[in-house]
Amino acid sequence: MENTEMKFCQSCCMPMDSEGVLGTNSDGSKSHDYCHYCYENGAFTKEETMDEMIESCVPFVSKGNPYPDEETARKAMQEIFPNLKRWK
Repeated sequence: MENTEMKFCQSCCMPMDSEGVLGTNSDGSKSHDYCHYCYENGAFTKEETMDEMIESCVPFVSKGNPYPDEETARKAMQEIFPNLKRWK
């Protein structure tokens, strides 16, 4: 990706640091808002609430990557997620 500013998925906040993690729009083009876990072929891969998304992400971002434990991860995501495009 040519832009040097780090982008994050506007659904799950995963770093989007390479073209390979970008989701796809309905026309097959790359989405620069959402990762491939959250967005494929112009639609979200799962219909879930913000709280459900947080709970499904907790295991992936705790244990020191980048948060030390599940409670710290959950608290951080509860602050970050309301500012993401999908959840506004």
